[in-house]
Amino acid sequence: MIKAIPIRLARPGMWFHRLGGDGTHPVFVRHSFLLTAQEVDVLRRGGVAEILIDSERGLDCPDWPPAEADDGAEALAEVADAHPEPEPQPEPDAVEDAHEPVVADEPQPLAPEAPAAPVEATPVVAPSSAARPVATRRAQRAIEAELQSAQKLCMAAKDKMVELFSEARMGKAVSPSAVEPLVEEISASVTRHPDALISVARLKRHDDYTYLHSVAVCALMIALARQLRLPADQIREAGIGGMLHDIGKAAMPLQVLNKPGALTDDEFRIMKAHPVRGFEMLQEGGGASSAALEIALHHHEKYDGTGYPHGQAGEGIELLSRMGAVCDVYDAISSNRPYKKAWSPAESVRRMAAWKGHFDPQVFNAFVKSIGIYPVGALVRLQSDLLAVVTEQNDDSLLTPKVRIFYNAKKREPVFIRDLDLASPNCADRIAGIESPEAWCFPQLDKLWMPG
Repeated sequence: MIKAIPIRLARPGMWFHRLGGDGTHPVFVRHSFLLTAQEVDVLRRGGVAEILIDSERGLDCPDWPPAEADDGAEALAEVADAHPEPEPQPEPDAVEDAHEPVVADEPQPLAPEAPAAPVEATPVVAPSSAARPVATRRAQRAIEAELQSAQKLCMAAKDKMVELFSEARMGKAVSPSAVEPLVEEISASVTRHPDALISVARLKRHDDYTYLHSVAVCALMIALARQLRLPADQIREAGIGGMLHDIGKAAMPLQVLNKPGALTDDEFRIMKAHPVRGFEMLQEGGGASSAALEIALHHHEKYDGTGYPHGQAGEGIELLSRMGAVCDVYDAISSNRPYKKAWSPAESVRRMAAWKGHFDPQVFNAFVKSIGIYPVGALVRLQSDLLAVVTEQNDDSLLTPKVRIFYNAKKREPVFIRDLDLASPNCADRIAGIESPEAWCFPQLDKLWMPG
């Protein structure tokens, strides 16, 4: 008997008849074979939502379909990957947020006469119709107002971090109580509108990087903690830990910390000491929670055990540190630095999804849901060949954000700027893929979505 089942119920020993839906996928073309554990894993990682099995030739799935409908809550989105070959893995420590560039090809400029080819998103298994948790639903405050508020809050938080780092360099005790009021304000902003402060904090100058990076990681940690439905006290601890995660850099030599280029091996060994120094500084200052200490010490551990300082692996790494690893890297690679241009938000998500073993898969998937497959500020190509920048997420679908159209990719000419809600029933357009702002020579893309 042929029956369709969601990929989460697939098991080794089932007979794979074909893919669900229309049976097509840009990567998976085989059909009619007995599933092994490896093949089940490949299908899941590839973003396949549903498969058809033959219960007469292999194991059945007696629990499916369920007795009662669940309003589609079990449906999974299939975000197709346009590149069947795996991306190159980053070198060890290549995503160190201080200086080490990610080892991967930078986007190459397009020839003036050639239209830009769409680059689609890496498969990330995420509910296509599942809203963000009720706890993270936005208030009705317009995003424009929240962006303006976020700009002021970012500057206030940056000033506080400059002060905190300066005091730490002079040997003064570091107290988490100094940042608690700001963390509460950041948490309130993320609650009102998750995208605003996270997007603003990403736009940092190189001389602000160390300080605004702390602010951005704080906001990202709060948004991720809410997505994971952690209790209120853990959400607060995640924010404080995110704000203080890099305090150990205050003990690093300034000529190394502020070097406008990639570090030598010896300099990198020095920088790798900052998690331990941060832990010691917080411990000596007193008042730091075990969560803040843990995040400072282990936010550079990797899920496969190749991180530092202790080579922890899997769930041996505390949850908040696994969260910190994702948030720290995302902000690092999506921020401009003197030796490396930022990847766009959507490109950063796509790259991170390809780094197998670096992040806890469940935490990373929750992170994607918290910021969106196409985060605010992402440059996307629509199926109509119009280019647009993402301006706001849609609570009910990661694939249909609000966008601002401004360019015709086919004709290579600007168009009248207009907003489009891809989730609207009257909208027939959809996102075809992500694009590189550098390849299109759009250096001022942020002006399209930032107020003022």
